[in-house]
Amino acid sequence: MSTPWLPLTQSDEIIQLAQASHEQPVLIFKHSTTCSISAAAKSKIERQWADSGLDLPIYYLDLLRFRPLSAQVAEQFSIRHESPQLLLIQAGECTYDASHMGIRLADVKQAVQG
Repeated sequence: MSTPWLPLTQSDEIIQLAQASHEQPVLIFKHSTTCSISAAAKSKIERQWADSGLDLPIYYLDLLRFRPLSAQVAEQFSIRHESPQLLLIQAGECTYDASHMGIRLADVKQAVQG
């Protein structure tokens, strides 16, 4: 199964996913399309997704096309902007935040179960 990326392109989608995270955890992957490290992190997520055991919505935020949304995400969830960055949103809060090669789906799964 390939990664079920959901494009994050609108400001109100961030508010909606924060509300939805009270029912089910949500992931946000912030990606810079011109960065090789970001491309490697995205590839790693795509390779590991099928075996991760995660059945969560995973949003994809193209930082170059939607820069203001990245700032909104950082502000709404009180996190420092990084790229690439994977965020786990649960009950409206960011409960897991990893960037660069520190992004591990096994850690996300542990955070969801924890």
